[in-house]
Amino acid sequence: MHVIDLRSDTRTRPDSRMRAAMARAEVGDDSFGDDPTVAELEERVADLLGAKAALFTAGGTMSNLLAVLTGAGAGGGSVVAGAQSHLLHHENDGARVLARARIHTVPDPHGELDEDAVTAALAEGARPSLLWLENTSNRYGGNALDEASLRRQAAPARSAGAAVHLDGARLANAAVALGRSPAELAAVADTVSFSLCKGLGAPAGSLLCGPAELIQEARYFRRMIGGTLHQAGVLAAAGLVALDRLPDLAEDHRRAAALRAALAGVAGVEPSAIPRPTNMALFRVPGVPAEKALERLAGAGVLGLPITADLVRLVVHREHSDTDIERAAERIAAVFPGGKI
Repeated sequence: MHVIDLRSDTRTRPDSRMRAAMARAEVGDDSFGDDPTVAELEERVADLLGAKAALFTAGGTMSNLLAVLTGAGAGGGSVVAGAQSHLLHHENDGARVLARARIHTVPDPHGELDEDAVTAALAEGARPSLLWLENTSNRYGGNALDEASLRRQAAPARSAGAAVHLDGARLANAAVALGRSPAELAAVADTVSFSLCKGLGAPAGSLLCGPAELIQEARYFRRMIGGTLHQAGVLAAAGLVALDRLPDLAEDHRRAAALRAALAGVAGVEPSAIPRPTNMALFRVPGVPAEKALERLAGAGVLGLPITADLVRLVVHREHSDTDIERAAERIAAVFPGGKI
């Protein structure tokens, strides 16, 4: 049986073009700052996001941790983040243990922070303070946040003199879905993390973007936590190819829309509404735990991930075909006839 893996868009593999670019990459030693391919990637991503500088890291968790270390300080500042943010559910140990940050959570329906709650949290939190935004919102099904929403959420931080970080793991998806440039969506933040290894398809890599002096400080912290790479141009070359593929994300979105439409027609399956959808589909089977539903789906050759105790997430990426999406929907319908197991 052909397994349709919809667990994450990190499941993409380098294709022949990307592997060829990696093989011929000109390299130096990034610990000395003289890898030309890394320098090219950092310059190109900084320009893409409208930032003064960028720092190449192994992945988004590292980029985000560096944002906390530089924005909230390494000595116990505070971070205000959504209750369903990726930071809180998957990255808070690094922020708490390594940056000694105090994390304050606020309600975030569909990934949009409650402004009054942000104001209150910033007033109570330790200084320095960092407001955490996320685009797209992972646990809300890849909901894309537009410029007006981002500015509205950031306003309390600006009034309080707090810094703003944008976790842009899927900012490329948001930009394509909204018809905006990454720079337009990133303008709200002081620092932005931008992932290359999700829908864009690089094997590794994320960049932290922001003011030059802050990125220089982040470079110091990157070395401190063991994140310095040497002949990193091999990975940066893959990232340069990935950047060329940003417009291709529209195809992922089209296929994800087809999957959501198909789920809406399956009796007993309840898809979740996503206000500004991108490359994900969420659904629940009433009365059935997500882990149990996923166990049955795996038996039918469809893989997904649980988001909550009863909510399943499916993610479409560049390696999926229209046929994959059609088969996935057919298998889901067969596994859950009327929503019963």
